[in-house]
Amino acid sequence: MFPEDKHFLIQRSINTKKIRNVLTSGGELYLVLRAQDVLFSLTLLSGSVIKGCSKFPEYRVVIPKNLEEFIKNGRNVFSKHVIAVDKRIRAGDEVIVVNENDELIAIGKAKLSGEEMMEYKRGMAVHVKRGVLDE
Repeated sequence: MFPEDKHFLIQRSINTKKIRNVLTSGGELYLVLRAQDVLFSLTLLSGSVIKGCSKFPEYRVVIPKNLEEFIKNGRNVFSKHVIAVDKRIRAGDEVIVVNENDELIAIGKAKLSGEEMMEYKRGMAVHVKRGVLDE
């Protein structure tokens, strides 16, 4: 998650002094610490690192190539469009969304478990927080 050849900066809250963000040495946002559950939220940068250091389909939700433009623009992923998924994903987990060629499309929060995503034919599977083309 933290490559050894990179340096990171910790950004703290002014009032509470608690960690809020992890930045790269170049000032790019890498991770965000959520105050409500003290878990990290992914960014596209950290999502690409996870994709690079894990085997397919770990931590991934795979969608068909014909839907990738919608998801790249920040649209949500629905269960009927999921073609493969890491079965260990739990509802509420941060996930990366990739196409069939394992190219990063988006990052988001799982609304269903990995098994439910494959089983259900209706409903939202991933609430996409940021697509690669999302501005």
